[in-house]
Parts: sequence; C-alpha cells; structure tokens
Amino acid sequence: MYERYADLLKKRKISNYKVAKDTGISQATLSDWKNGKSTPKQDKLQILADYFQVSLNYLLGIDYDVWEKKYNANGKLAEEVANNESGVKIPVLGRVAAGIPLEAIQEIEDYEEISQAMASSGEFFALKIQGHSMQPKFSPGDVVIVRKQSDIDSGDIGVVIVNGENATVKKVMKQDNGIMLVASNQTVYPPKFYDREDCASLPVQILGKVVELRAKF
Repeated sequence: MYERYADLLKKRKISNYKVAKDTGISQATLSDWKNGKSTPKQDKLQILADYFQVSLNYLLGIDYDVWEKKYNANGKLAEEVANNESGVKIPVLGRVAAGIPLEAIQEIEDYEEISQAMASSGEFFALKIQGHSMQPKFSPGDVVIVRKQSDIDSGDIGVVIVNGENATVKKVMKQDNGIMLVASNQTVYPPKFYDREDCASLPVQILGKVVELRAKF
C-alpha cells in the first residue's frame, strides 16, 4: 500500500499537503502511512482510493486481475481455470453525443481491457477526458472506465449529458429539488445546479458511473 500511495503521489504530482487538504486526513497520518510507520483503517483507505480514482485493491497492491487468476470465489486456488479466460475489450470513445446510441458511435479512438468478472457485472464503455474541469484527478487524455447506468448515487462521479451537448464527467450531488454537477477544478469551473424542471426540459441525462481511472503519463 505504501509503495502504491507514494507512486500515486509522484505520478499525479500531488503532495501530502494537497491530499490532506482535500481528504481531511492529517499530513502526519499520511506521512506515517507513506513511511510505513502505521497502518490505515479501511475507511481511510477507501477515502484515498476514491480520491485517486483507483480501486481499493489497487491501492493495497492487490491488482484484481492478478488476484482473479489465483483464486476463485471461495478463495481456493484456481489459476488453471482463470488462465484460460481472457480480458474483455471495450471501446474508448472520444466523445458521447446526445441521441446517439453508444453502440452506434463511430469515433472509437482506442480499446481498453477489463476483466471478465467486471464485464459480467454490467455494460461498460471507456471515455477519453477532454478539458481541465476535473483536474487534478483527471487530466486531458486520461481514460475513465464507465459502467452504463441511468442513475447513480449522490457523490458519485458520472458521465452526464446536459442540453444535448457532448457528455461531461462530473461529480453528481443530488438535492431534494435537483442535482448539482461539481467539477474538481472549481476555481475555474464553478458547480452548476439544475432543478427538477431543468433536468426534465434540457434534459440532464446520466449515462453511467465512472468506476476506474486509467491515467496516461
């Protein structure tokens, strides 16, 4: 975990101070984790995983696809079975426009591979990040893995289409009278609120939930 955390700091060019400020976890605590002086509890680990947009297994140094090759659902060794299973490729889309079914989009820029276990849990596509509104978590050129779904929980990061424009990646905060789309880079891109009438008339359409970030370096 310490190696993964230190590596994420280096690759994202983020300091312990920045992480502490954004997550509420003290710098002293983060430094102790980074240097292996103490072990974080799972709730704090999940906060860090969500912050860096990686899986908890990745942060712990347990790559799920590697784990999957060694164990079955009962925790028994199953390497010979999993080795016969290949990953599932999903298209990386440069943009997602309103009114065009995902399967009909021709602007496929690349392909990403997900595990069969993930693929069996729903329908997925990948989207290349455009613009700077979600920095520092997401940078232009990064790719996010998205589970296709029409609704997400408040606080989740989703792919959303507003007023027929191309899809955007934002944190979705639900309120009693509407939803707010929140960028990470709020100094340049302030949150935008849409009441229930806006959501129906524009419309505001949720396409899916971001489940993984694959940063490009």
